Amino acid sequence: MEPMVGLDAKFLYSETASTHMHTLKVAVFDMSGVSGGYSYDEIVELFGHRLNRLPPFRRRAVRVPLGLGHPVWVEDPDFDLKRHVTRRQAAKPGGEQELAAVVADVAGRTLPRDRPLWEIVVVEGLADDRIAVVANVHHAVADGAATVALLQSALDPHTQADDWRSEEIPTPSQLLRLAAHAHITRLGQLPRLARRSVRGLRQSEAKRRASHVKPPLPFEAPRTPFNVSLSPARTYAMTTLVLDDLKAIRRRHGTTLNDVFLAVCAGAVRSYLLESGALPARPLVASVPVSTDPSTVRLGGNHVDNLYVSIGTDIADPLERLCHIHDVAAAAKEVRSVLGNDLLEKRADVVPPQLYALAVRAWARTHLANHVRPPVNLVISNVAGPPQRLTVGDAVLDAIYSVGPILEGIGLNITAWSYADALHVSVLGCPTSVPDPWSIATALHHSLAELKQASECQKDTSSGLMASRATKPSTTRC
Repeated sequence: MEPMVGLDAKFLYSETASTHMHTLKVAVFDMSGVSGGYSYDEIVELFGHRLNRLPPFRRRAVRVPLGLGHPVWVEDPDFDLKRHVTRRQAAKPGGEQELAAVVADVAGRTLPRDRPLWEIVVVEGLADDRIAVVANVHHAVADGAATVALLQSALDPHTQADDWRSEEIPTPSQLLRLAAHAHITRLGQLPRLARRSVRGLRQSEAKRRASHVKPPLPFEAPRTPFNVSLSPARTYAMTTLVLDDLKAIRRRHGTTLNDVFLAVCAGAVRSYLLESGALPARPLVASVPVSTDPSTVRLGGNHVDNLYVSIGTDIADPLERLCHIHDVAAAAKEVRSVLGNDLLEKRADVVPPQLYALAVRAWARTHLANHVRPPVNLVISNVAGPPQRLTVGDAVLDAIYSVGPILEGIGLNITAWSYADALHVSVLGCPTSVPDPWSIATALHHSLAELKQASECQKDTSSGLMASRATKPSTTRC
């Protein structure tokens, strides 16, 4: 039995009938080399054998009576693999759109709370001897970095499995005693956390004022069609970009790979909104998840915060847009480092559970997202996945896609996972915020092509775009 930390619990409290706080992983396997062909029963048996490599997948979240404390993780005494693994048949001809339709359906359903917070859906009927394994994992279980470690643990034949023992569900009195002890501990930390928060906010605001590039604050984003109240259903599209193309742009202009991906997304979103006549004059603001503990390999939990980055959708020139994103992202990182990378986690631990859950439900029920300025416009995430191709026996992992949740008033999430030499990108919305996610997926390719062409036309190969802007910021066109 282990108390849930505040940040993990926050993802549970954030869930409503229309806001599903799970993450999706879509692993596409080439089964053409499998001796004897594909067998669903063998897939289920393989999951059973490797489950002990995935400790969070045995843990069930148990609620404290009356919500008087954060839930606790318990090794589920009623664990049954068959309740977690199911199969679906993709419609013919079994291409990307048919697979995406299954993923959208899975994304639109909440996970049951009476068992560990995950499910696996094996999608059959795909073209070219392929199957897909759709893993639906609640965000309370793991963030992006932990999910990468879980994937590698599951697929690495040399990983040692942990011994597993079930636990009895604690009694209400046990849960209340545990919650009381946790509250006492948190109250003791509160004065120090309050002082640190005030000091961090003052220092970060001073840093922001002193910077020549000021990262946006929450609720400075313009309204867009993405920023509406959600419906329970989800829309989903997937596509693949050539990773070397993004790396070449990064090297040429002295940015980060994430800067380049943000610029590609910005170009795609700009094109999508222009086509519908809905592009605001002010630049869109993206929430960019960042790991607060990137050096640690862990198989669960959340160590994540967000940067707010203006993505330059008001800038027509793709290279100038990249410059803008690079500058704003760098400034946002500096401000965040002064504030404290783990401050969000610490504060989440002391927020009263009932208060947070009540606020989330009220926000959803009142549909205020349709009327007020959004905190940000969209979520853009880029996770470094396995750099080498992986296999499970004779099955080859051909591609892996990932996407996190959308939120009330923030109805678009674009997430990339790198794998080997590709960048696999997911676009998630709902029918009210993004009725046609394939338009954005297609626009990503056009945006990358535009940025690549502009980059290749740039003559200054010695110092790069960032250095050339120091003296002549307007000479970035061909």
